[in-house]
Amino acid sequence: MRTRVITAVVALALFLPALVLGGLPLSILVTVMAGISVYELFHMHKLDIKSFEGVLAIIASAMLVFPLPAYFKFLPKDKGQFLLFFLIVMLFLGASVISKNTYSIDEAAFPVIASLYVGVGFSSLLNARKMGLPVLFLALFIVWATDIGAYFVGLKYGRHKLCPEVSPSKTIEGALGGLLSAFIVTMIFVFLFEAKNYFHHTALTVIFLSLLFSAVAQFGDLVESSIKRHFDVKDSGKLLPGHGGVLDRFDSLLFILPLMQLFKLF
Repeated sequence: MRTRVITAVVALALFLPALVLGGLPLSILVTVMAGISVYELFHMHKLDIKSFEGVLAIIASAMLVFPLPAYFKFLPKDKGQFLLFFLIVMLFLGASVISKNTYSIDEAAFPVIASLYVGVGFSSLLNARKMGLPVLFLALFIVWATDIGAYFVGLKYGRHKLCPEVSPSKTIEGALGGLLSAFIVTMIFVFLFEAKNYFHHTALTVIFLSLLFSAVAQFGDLVESSIKRHFDVKDSGKLLPGHGGVLDRFDSLLFILPLMQLFKLF
């Protein structure tokens, strides 16, 4: 427990100032976090991050996350990052030709999916921050409220397993507790910050959308648990002692932030 607390304090001390500052410091930090997440996926898969696909996957995630068009004006403002990402995908696919079919499309699929998974999620984090801290904090509070509610309700009332093949400890009662907790926290949050000023929706709409986001946050957590179970590892990494890796801490956010952007909350 002591290790977890110390790690959390140090991580917050590094992350919160960048979050408040926004701009270039946050862009650099989040891009690095995306690269670490790609490394964790490769490490779980027992693939060398210094390999051809490892290096390209990290570059591809950076192409999606770092706001390159803001600093390189010759790039298309709206599609520039995606088109650069697609150039990397073309290199992956072209590797089958260069290697004379010793490198297949099946092998290319993993680094492409890995970089897309973390790249889009962390890119949405930066997009949320551009719209203001309340938008990003809403996502964080939904995830935290969901985790806390699911843990305590599941601990006290949990009887029916939610998905035992993937995560044996999670229960249906806990999942419902997470939904309720996120609903209550969102209700308090949007009235404090006046939803119409930040979220382009009425307060009531945002509150009910929080149920969807909470469910998706739990699904994102299950997805990462499924990945770890597939590769037979306990944590995605060891960067955060007591907490695991970056993916262990951001798996839910990587799912709900793109969805929040899709629903025009930012």
